[in-house]
Amino acid sequence: MGRRGFAWALVLVRGSGVVKSRFRSRTDHILDAKGRLNFPTRFRDVLRQSGSEILMVAPWKSHLRAYPVAEWEALETKLLTQGGEQPKIASFVRYVVGGVVECCLDKQGRILLPPELRTDASLTKEVVLTGMIDWVEIWDKQAWAAETEATREGFEGHEASLSRMGIF
Repeated sequence: MGRRGFAWALVLVRGSGVVKSRFRSRTDHILDAKGRLNFPTRFRDVLRQSGSEILMVAPWKSHLRAYPVAEWEALETKLLTQGGEQPKIASFVRYVVGGVVECCLDKQGRILLPPELRTDASLTKEVVLTGMIDWVEIWDKQAWAAETEATREGFEGHEASLSRMGIF
């Protein structure tokens, strides 16, 4: 179980004076035989700052997404308020919202990923957790490697979007 980098930091949100922690970095982990996953301490710290130790874990195509409750509720609100305007949103809601599971941290800082979520994301033993600012992705290690390689190969495809955002 490696630790790569500093996964969270306090960030001043411009103009608001609000300091908010974010999920950053990635780590490799091993699922135990029961499907328990050690949620890294630095991610637990971010989660606790959100006011809860509960993660909403949802299927998301080829991986899982783990949201703090407040972020999950914000996603649900968007679906409720804007979803009716989007084609095929009902099937997305059926898959993602219908498949979400509330996962609580145990005393050792682990979450139990139910078998149906592990199967849906093809999670075996080796997994990668990656911080995505407001949520954490949980990937099968081999799927993560393929996704990373595809992103690396197509990196120049991100330049226009990053440029519009003033990043590149």
